[in-house]
Amino acid sequence: MKKGRSIFLTIAAVVILATGQVFAQGTKMPKYGNDSIQCITHISLYREFYKQQNYIDALPHWRWAFNNCPIASLNLYIDGAKMMGYMADNAKDAVKRNKYIDTLMMVYDQRIKYFNRQGYVEGRKYLELLNYRPTDTMNIYKGLRHSLELEGVNSDPVVLSNYFMLNDNMVRSGHFPADSIASAYDNLSAITDENLTGDKDLDKWGNVKQLLEAVFEPYATCDQLIKIYSKKFNETPNDTVLLKKITFMLDKKDCTDSELFFMATENLHKAKPTGASAYLMGRMYLKKGDKDKATEYFLEAIPMIEDQQKTMAYFYLAYSAFEAKNYSAARSYCLKSLAINPNDGKAYILIGDMYAITAPNCGDDEIAKRAGYWTAVDKYYKAKQVDPTVAEEANAKIATYSRQFPLKERLFFNDIKPGSNYSVNCWYSESTTVRSSD
Repeated sequence: MKKGRSIFLTIAAVVILATGQVFAQGTKMPKYGNDSIQCITHISLYREFYKQQNYIDALPHWRWAFNNCPIASLNLYIDGAKMMGYMADNAKDAVKRNKYIDTLMMVYDQRIKYFNRQGYVEGRKYLELLNYRPTDTMNIYKGLRHSLELEGVNSDPVVLSNYFMLNDNMVRSGHFPADSIASAYDNLSAITDENLTGDKDLDKWGNVKQLLEAVFEPYATCDQLIKIYSKKFNETPNDTVLLKKITFMLDKKDCTDSELFFMATENLHKAKPTGASAYLMGRMYLKKGDKDKATEYFLEAIPMIEDQQKTMAYFYLAYSAFEAKNYSAARSYCLKSLAINPNDGKAYILIGDMYAITAPNCGDDEIAKRAGYWTAVDKYYKAKQVDPTVAEEANAKIATYSRQFPLKERLFFNDIKPGSNYSVNCWYSESTTVRSSD
């Protein structure tokens, strides 16, 4: 009796309040329908059963309110969606299950009709459809896309993620061309990046960004990226947000030979010069063969960039000086790179190359002219010791230049013992160990 009395008292209290019937905002329909007492009674009854998770008894009362006073409360739709999902999950046969799913879709449609927020609600609706009817692919795809179009930066990250994965599935199954995923990535990453600049759900949006990049990775060819971003660049060539995105994506995928990369980098540096943009300019001019301009930009960048890029900038400077046969400057830049990253095998290789090239010019006698090969081989050994990735190249050079060591008899003739210390004083100074070629 207590439960029945509780329900009766709740209904009585709400009916008294209903005597002041009002019209819902934006519609001529009365908020509680044409029979307010009946409406409030059924809503109260379904809510009591709903709170007890007694959905079987709640449903008849909910259905009456849904059909007869659809604007009485937003809870009709929130609760209704939950109940229809429960009923679909627990349906004993496919026919009943499909009817519950149809009603679930109707709940979302009617919610949009009377309570607006179309973009948000459509997102929820088509996520439900994805769950219950995943083979209805095109309908789900269009629904999620429309939700994103309406919501924009306010889109639900779950809707965005599922839409992108669905797009990927459509491409893989041959329903969509490959460039559709690239276009979707560009639009969705813009929404993601904007949300990451705010202070809401940063962890969630960070996960979305990782997902977008992981799914897009196999499609991100230079041709695809250039196709996407050339059009955008031509429309807004001085948009710094776009320019950063273009340079980041093309650099990440090693598409730096493209004219688009050069133009975007140049415009970005003009609009907002930074160490990173100066570094990219240096790389671009190096590829174009303008070593003077490249050197200028690398030197500008070095004080402002992080160590990883700084070591690369020093190496590029070293290589430019090496090609200009300015070996002292090249060695100096290599040593600066190694001071930051002692495991940079490429820098040791380059120093070794310079020692080997200039060996015949260092000294007046045969031993002095060949001593540079000892120092070169020392650097090659050091290179593969600190950096296994250059071991193959280092071993080949060791084999080549070890053959240039003096013969034992020549060492004996000059009273020099193998294994003893030897100082090389040329355009550089190094201490090495005497070795023979035989």
